[in-house]
Amino acid sequence: MARNKHGKRYIEAVNLIDRTRTYGPADAVELAKKASYVDFDETVEVHMRLGVDPRHADQQVRGTVLLPHGTGREVTVLVFAEGEDAKIAEDAGADLVGSDDMAEKIQDGWLEFDVALATPPMMRVVGRLGKILGPRGLMPNPKAGTVVDGEDIPRIIDEMKKGRLEFRVDKAGNLHIPIGKVSFGDDKLLNNLGSLVDEIVRSRPPGAKGQFIRNIVLTTTMGPGVKLDLSETLTLRPAA
Repeated sequence: MARNKHGKRYIEAVNLIDRTRTYGPADAVELAKKASYVDFDETVEVHMRLGVDPRHADQQVRGTVLLPHGTGREVTVLVFAEGEDAKIAEDAGADLVGSDDMAEKIQDGWLEFDVALATPPMMRVVGRLGKILGPRGLMPNPKAGTVVDGEDIPRIIDEMKKGRLEFRVDKAGNLHIPIGKVSFGDDKLLNNLGSLVDEIVRSRPPGAKGQFIRNIVLTTTMGPGVKLDLSETLTLRPAA
């Protein structure tokens, strides 16, 4: 006889949600928080199924979004820079600044940072780290705005610290993006959700056919998913 893999508290959380219906954004945020049953401040996540086939170059979905209220976690920023650019990065609040020394540490297995930025001259150093940083989503890339000129370093560091995120569709055509913590007020989570939805809609690739966003689910790290009403959710926009 098969045993239930989930505990009593999870089952109680699941029973709060009607799996046969979808919820408006405000109700979904309230319900996802209510269904959080663990003793730590869970991350609130958005999962989207998109109508794209990422195997085709013209159906790739990739971009960045600046969440107005951040993600609720501290972000450690590493900047590959030398000379005056390194000083600019240090003055702008970068947690770590270096060049070949940092590359050597990474090659030795050190990865204690959340975001890596690089000035264009430093790509000669960073390029050899592709096999390590690429699979982890940490490789500086012009398309993601993480290869930056010296004068742009302070702005990008500030955005990263405040809640700028990179998103990229996975092989199955899905996006998985955090929008805050359970401890956030409902309005903050809704504002973050609105900014995210608006940016995803803007990121529709030229090769996408038919309905672009097929399904959106709101959940917490350990909690059950809450299906969002698509028509209502897609009307969300960033807070003025």
